[in-house]
Amino acid sequence: MSAPIDPGEAPLLSVERLTRFYGERLGCRDVSFDLYPGEVLAVVGESGSGKTTLLNCLAARMKLSSGAVRYRMRDGEMRDLAALGEAERRFLMRTDWGFVHQNPADGLRMNVSAGANVGERLMAIGERNYGEIRGSAHDWLSRVEVPTDRIDDSPRAFSGGMRQRLQIARNLVTAPRLVFMDEPTGGLDVSVQARLLDLIRALVAELRMAALVVTHDLAVARLLSHRIMVMKEGRVVEEGLTDRVLDDPQRPYTQLLVSSILQV
Repeated sequence: MSAPIDPGEAPLLSVERLTRFYGERLGCRDVSFDLYPGEVLAVVGESGSGKTTLLNCLAARMKLSSGAVRYRMRDGEMRDLAALGEAERRFLMRTDWGFVHQNPADGLRMNVSAGANVGERLMAIGERNYGEIRGSAHDWLSRVEVPTDRIDDSPRAFSGGMRQRLQIARNLVTAPRLVFMDEPTGGLDVSVQARLLDLIRALVAELRMAALVVTHDLAVARLLSHRIMVMKEGRVVEEGLTDRVLDDPQRPYTQLLVSSILQV
């Protein structure tokens, strides 16, 4: 995928030397990059490489040991996430940001209906008209290929793939500008993965969202992302345009990752 970046556009997210330790143990160190509106960045690496730690730090779910993460607010001001108040941070998470978990149950309320899962996020930003909320939920279920006649069903009655699509609808109904995705197709059957990846790619392009996707699957990274960062032992060892990195890896670790996939 070619990156849809306007050369004159300012970054949406700017990360400078992000570092996180767990006591003496390193989570990630000296990670720096900019993410632009409409751009998808994949972070890949083996288990323990630091990619999930990085994701949680970027999404303000975990405090940094050092470094900075700055986000461009809707008024154009670049704000340091560490300086935001708790109310500001919660508002960002309900409106401007989405977070798609690998396990849909972590991102859904399993005891309320599919429609309520989508509608709750609208209510969090002030929507109060029940008919309009239900109409928006109906529209989004259709967009993510969840049968609309199941709007009143509990997610507990859904398959894994359908739960993941519902989680996507819940996250995107407020038109966020930035979405974090943690192994969004992990644990799903190959045929279900393919449909879900096509859906995610189409929605990201349509809504021109920025997205950061953490995955161990290089095929997912190739399909979804414009750029890729390869992590090993908490550090970024290679980064660049996705096709360039995967077709012509420069670092030995990236070469090993790519060759291991080709040998499967």
